[in-house]
Amino acid sequence: MDTQLNFDKSPDGLLPAVIQDAETGKVLMLGYMNREAYDKTKAEGIVTFFSRSKQRLWTKGETSSNFLHVRQMLVDCDGDTLLIKAKPDGPTCHTGDDTCFQEVNGGKGQFLNYLQGIIHDRKQNPTENSYTNSLFKRGVNKIAQKVGEEAVELVIEAKDDNDDLFRGEAADLLFHFLVLLEQKNMDLDDIIAVLQQRHAKQ
Repeated sequence: MDTQLNFDKSPDGLLPAVIQDAETGKVLMLGYMNREAYDKTKAEGIVTFFSRSKQRLWTKGETSSNFLHVRQMLVDCDGDTLLIKAKPDGPTCHTGDDTCFQEVNGGKGQFLNYLQGIIHDRKQNPTENSYTNSLFKRGVNKIAQKVGEEAVELVIEAKDDNDDLFRGEAADLLFHFLVLLEQKNMDLDDIIAVLQQRHAKQ
């Protein structure tokens, strides 16, 4: 990554750094980094900027404790902008808002895409003692049967008042549904597209 970054592109040696929530995909804020701030961020795993107003390094959360924990750092094609995917400890904006754009930072649906990628990798690169691989070995009929069983178990739990068990069965159903999609060579986006088409007709 170091060879791709070009701090000399900016007269003041500062590059914009877009901060995105690693779980929700929401853009949290925009800051600026010089080489020193970048190196500190990379070394410590906590986002540090160069404050243009304070004219010094500034670790986000140093006074509020709402730190931004780095999950991934990406460089754009021109080597002059950073995208940092991070996990926030709390509200990102100094106003107390979740983001500096006055958006609510909610929804973890992006994790499904990550999980889908793991399932795809398991199919392409089988791992010994992997439960996911054991499902693929059993074939589409057995996977579909497992989805049906999980659906029935979810219905049963829906009739009771144990929220933890209900959430667990819902997670089981969703996981096995993703495995079935992979077995059918389909993407979750294919299903979402159908929902979008139906929504557009309403």
